[in-house]
Amino acid sequence: MDLTGKTILVTGAGSGIGRAIAEAFSGSKARVFLHDIEAAAADLAGKIGAEFLPADLSDPGAVRELGAVALERSGGRIDILINNAGFQHVAKVEEFPEEVWMKIIQVMLVAPFQLIRVLLPAMKQQGWGRIINIGSAHSVTASPFKSAYVSAKHGLLGLTRCVALEAAPFGVTVNAICPAYVRTPLVEKQIADQAKVHGLSEDEVVKKIMLEPVAIKRLIEPVEVADFALYLCTEAAGIITGSAQMLDLGWTAR
Repeated sequence: MDLTGKTILVTGAGSGIGRAIAEAFSGSKARVFLHDIEAAAADLAGKIGAEFLPADLSDPGAVRELGAVALERSGGRIDILINNAGFQHVAKVEEFPEEVWMKIIQVMLVAPFQLIRVLLPAMKQQGWGRIINIGSAHSVTASPFKSAYVSAKHGLLGLTRCVALEAAPFGVTVNAICPAYVRTPLVEKQIADQAKVHGLSEDEVVKKIMLEPVAIKRLIEPVEVADFALYLCTEAAGIITGSAQMLDLGWTAR
């Protein structure tokens, strides 16, 4: 796929799904702006020919600055925005630290809104754009001990649908990719956290919790999500907007 001349901003691109997406788009000849909070991501950017933009998305001011810097460096437009950054904390709702809960909502829901708000006008003006929000099967279903994560992912899907309706007349599509568990460092951490909460071994967490609701009994690879993100940026995918693309191994078919 050739995206020569297109510019893309991927948040949380230092590892996992974001890294796979950044690598895939750099291979398509797009100009990639790679965001992450970790300075180590600068090395990845150098390796794949991307440009590193550090920012702490838990700081609303830093998010606005990230959007402004991306516009400045790109010459006034970002053609493709992929809101991927996120993290989670596993705890009973009555034991969930309020400051962590609010930080998750800021990073995973408010920051995407902020970036869309900054970058959408140029997409509308040029008559083309793609916004992809990385949701989750938890955008449409719930699990215990994940109140902040599930709330953020549900909200992200609602944001996706609203912006899709507003942007459609201007040639901009807005979609959410909603995978089941993907083999990432974040999921590896979840396995350990869930083991502690449930009193299970890590192998039991994978089998009894992560793979129990899915029809296809495996984890998803990051590159599979990246390939689908690439597809949503093709002209053939121009008829898809406001959707929750369920890459969920049959989880929500029940």
